[in-house]
Amino acid sequence: MTSSGGSPATTPIGSRAEAEGYVAMVCFKHGPPRLYGVELEWTVHHADDPHRPLDAGRLSKALGVHAPATLVRGSPQLPLSRGALVTVEPGGQVEISGPASDSIPQLIDDTAADAAEVTALLLDADLVPGDYGLDPFRTPRRILTVPRYAAMERAFQRLGPHGPRMMCSTAGLQICLDAGESDQTALRWRALHDLGPALVGLFANSRRRAGADTGWASARTEATFGTCAPFTEPPPLDADPAAAWARTAMEAPVLCLRRGDTWDAPTGLTFGAWADGQLPGDRPTYDDLDYHLSTLFPPVRPRGYLEVRYLDAQPGDGWIAPTLLLTALMSAPIDHVLAAAEPAAGRWFPAAREGLDDALVLRAARDVVALGTEVMDRTGADPEHIAAVATRLQRAVDNTHGRRAS
Repeated sequence: MTSSGGSPATTPIGSRAEAEGYVAMVCFKHGPPRLYGVELEWTVHHADDPHRPLDAGRLSKALGVHAPATLVRGSPQLPLSRGALVTVEPGGQVEISGPASDSIPQLIDDTAADAAEVTALLLDADLVPGDYGLDPFRTPRRILTVPRYAAMERAFQRLGPHGPRMMCSTAGLQICLDAGESDQTALRWRALHDLGPALVGLFANSRRRAGADTGWASARTEATFGTCAPFTEPPPLDADPAAAWARTAMEAPVLCLRRGDTWDAPTGLTFGAWADGQLPGDRPTYDDLDYHLSTLFPPVRPRGYLEVRYLDAQPGDGWIAPTLLLTALMSAPIDHVLAAAEPAAGRWFPAAREGLDDALVLRAARDVVALGTEVMDRTGADPEHIAAVATRLQRAVDNTHGRRAS
């Protein structure tokens, strides 16, 4: 990796302005939208009792040569059969991330095969993947002991209870899409955010936490947004998302200062202040900036592509429906997408609290499903597969028992 000026990653950054320019360049890359990616994450439980705390040794044994080095020091972290790498989150959540694909059917086939493989590895150790976006059985407990997560946990604990919950108890479905050509990026960025409340409500399944009803349809969203507000909340939608994101990255607190054995950063240190020399004799490098970007958790994270992070993990093959829906929507005319999403645009918190019981979220979800199913054949998926997903989505928005009329 080199900096925007061609300097090595270890070159010190000269100023906040220099850092902002780099972030805008590397986080928003332009070109025809043609690649897609999916990342699946699960909480992990003992098969005989989902309330039992997860044991790191049991999980290490289950994943074997596929375990990441954060769980097993020196592990080769071999990919699964279809190419996905396995990573483990601080509370033992297991995630698979496969290569990007220009074929949605191939992406779904490969992801389904790797998901089945990792599920089989867990079952062989009497472990099972969870079905929800938030652990409904246990309180947060960190099982990874690496400096990154220790520093992040300490930083988040100062802000309230949501950070440890997000780190150790949540599981999400991430869908990755290209940013598009430079004249499309701002509208695609807005569309993915405007769609957020409708999709959060449509796929919310994380109402329970540690055995109790939270009162939130998606308590995973509650935890994520509350982790380090406002940086984990939806951003203001700027005409220039690259410049806006670069400013956000500069204003966000540094969570990990990778110096020595303890990575705690000074309280209140932002990356912009660090880049402008607030720590005498310690300038951040471009490698430090890349690492800082990996500690930011907005609903949509730009990483050279757009990583949609606002969906609860789904049980079984339930991840296929939101994957097909979102990729289909983003192939439709953007003005049609914005119009369908408009009734609920910006209603993130009502969507997370009430799901489809919120009248405007339900209205948008119905319009979004109607548009998405209309253009779902553009994904190239098998017609029978599309029909099954369309039926599933339609049932979800038609099941209005107990909901307010739209």
